[in-house]
Amino acid sequence: MIWITGHVDIRRAYCADAKTAVRIGSTINVDMPIQIGRRRDHNFTEPLGLLSDCHRRIEYFLGVLIAVTGRTPGGLLTHAQRAEVEAALSYFLTASPRHTADEEDSLFPRLRDAHDVAAKRALRLVEQLERDHDIGERHHHAVEGLMRRWLADGGLERGDTERLRGHLAALQSLYRRHIDLEDRELFPAAARLLSARQIAEIGREMAARRSIRSGRMP
Repeated sequence: MIWITGHVDIRRAYCADAKTAVRIGSTINVDMPIQIGRRRDHNFTEPLGLLSDCHRRIEYFLGVLIAVTGRTPGGLLTHAQRAEVEAALSYFLTASPRHTADEEDSLFPRLRDAHDVAAKRALRLVEQLERDHDIGERHHHAVEGLMRRWLADGGLERGDTERLRGHLAALQSLYRRHIDLEDRELFPAAARLLSARQIAEIGREMAARRSIRSGRMP
């Protein structure tokens, strides 16, 4: 992975949800990671890969909020910055909870039902990851309130700006560890422990949460 700095087209950086796709006809000035030779996104027939794809969107939109806050700390936002913030808040308000449900309601229960010695490590991870979800939800709630106040008032007091930075830093730290555990350990373990039928069921449930037919994301 490498980092680039400059204007990034976010028209293709939309959330994995047909109803909440963010397609903004503008560019943003933000540092973000890209991967050389990045493969295509997965679809609902590859749900474990699709869950990992969602992590890239989480990282991206969190990076947007951190970048805007860092460059304009509590100050007057430009039209482009407001669009960036609105897109990120929309993602975390709508698509991100579905990602959590994909894990807690579809993936984790099937791992708990796996009768395999190798599942013990995965189950310990599940307990930790569920705690992360609860902690992250509280930070996201605070970020949503502070960012909405910023958008409504045209600025943010210094104390609120510092609190916003604190919540964003906490989310960044939490997601860095959380995503690494899932991408490197939990999802590969799930691929080994779950049957093809179970994985297909997870994909169908993920599609149903978005009220779309199973298959490739639009």
